[in-house]
Amino acid sequence: MCDEPKIDNSTQEPMNCTNHTAYVQCLPAPNITCKDHLGIEKVFTGHEVGFYKPIPCRNVNGYSYKVAVALSLFLGWLGADRFYLGYPALGLLKFCTVGFCGIGSLIDFILISMQIVGPSDGSSYIIDYYGARLTRLTITNATFRKMQTYP
Repeated sequence: MCDEPKIDNSTQEPMNCTNHTAYVQCLPAPNITCKDHLGIEKVFTGHEVGFYKPIPCRNVNGYSYKVAVALSLFLGWLGADRFYLGYPALGLLKFCTVGFCGIGSLIDFILISMQIVGPSDGSSYIIDYYGARLTRLTITNATFRKMQTYP
């Protein structure tokens, strides 16, 4: 059984997060026998830590998702959302053009709501730990590609 991670209230991420990973302790069930890398057997009673489970965590710098969406919805035509996220040039352009006549405000609201546009420093939004988060899927060199077969 693994413990739930302790959540930091200010960042809504697991505490002790380093290199995008935090660890929680796990207790094996009673009377479980395990061998370590040296071949030594150990019988667990259910009260000692058997291993630490890695939990992914994100880098956050204080930009709230709720604030960004609210600014985009209500003050997006003034560029307040872009100023808040650290894009002053786009914020000034939206301010001078009244949100690109409303179309830019609507596009920005959609992009911020879908978490496509984030803070300019590359960090993630602060979102409730058990809230609605989006995870981007990417294809890298380590991604397995299955060859297509045609009938």
